[in-house]
Formats: sequence, structure tokens, C-alpha cells
Amino acid sequence: MEVEATTRYVRLSPRKGRDLARAVQGLPLREALAIARLTRRKAAFHLWKTLRSAQANAENNHDLDAGSLFVKEAAIQDGPRLRRWWPRARGMASPIRRRLCHIRVVLSDEPPHGSPRRARGGGGQKVEGR
Repeated sequence: MEVEATTRYVRLSPRKGRDLARAVQGLPLREALAIARLTRRKAAFHLWKTLRSAQANAENNHDLDAGSLFVKEAAIQDGPRLRRWWPRARGMASPIRRRLCHIRVVLSDEPPHGSPRRARGGGGQKVEGR
């Protein structure tokens, strides 16, 4: 069974939060919560709150055990932009674009397909010719 939670209109640039959302995708919920809680970024706090909301939805609305849940999907999507103007010289103005985003988390009680995720980074393999 899948459970969804969405946080909308978060004052966060989507580009700055997507890497964290990709990092927790496919992980067990407990591990994803720990990563979001211990990461010192603005996006981590909002992602943690959305993960907790999805966990509460699973426990209260669908009677699922939080220990058996996995993060099936974590996405940070573009929201609207707040447009303001910054006065400049000679009567001109420059735009200020404050980006907003929507955070969407889908939890599932089925483990993700394929092998468990491993950390990226070459794995100590030697590349010929370097």
C-alpha cells in the first residue's frame, strides 16, 4: 500500500533540495528520517517534516507499521515564484525572484526493486590510462 504526503509553497529553491530528496529515495523510512534530521540544510528540515507527515498518515489512516515502510518516491517540484523589484540606478529596476517549491513523499510497505542502494563514489576501482 502507498501513502502520500505533500508540503506545498515551501520557501526553498527546488534546485537546492533535490539532491537531498534523491538521497533518501529507496531507503527505509527510519534511515531516511535520520539522514534528513542530521543534515544541516534548510531543505532537510522541510523534507523531515514531510516524511513525518507521511509516517503519521500511514499509522493513523492506514494502520501500517512505521518500521516496515520504505521511501518509494521523494520529489521536490517547482512552485510559483514571488516576484519583487529592486530599485537600480537611472530609474531602472532589477527583478527579485523568490522561488517556492512543493515537496512530495510517497511511502510504501513493499521494499524497492533491485539490489539495496550503495553509496556512490567510484568504489575504489582503478581507471586505466590515468
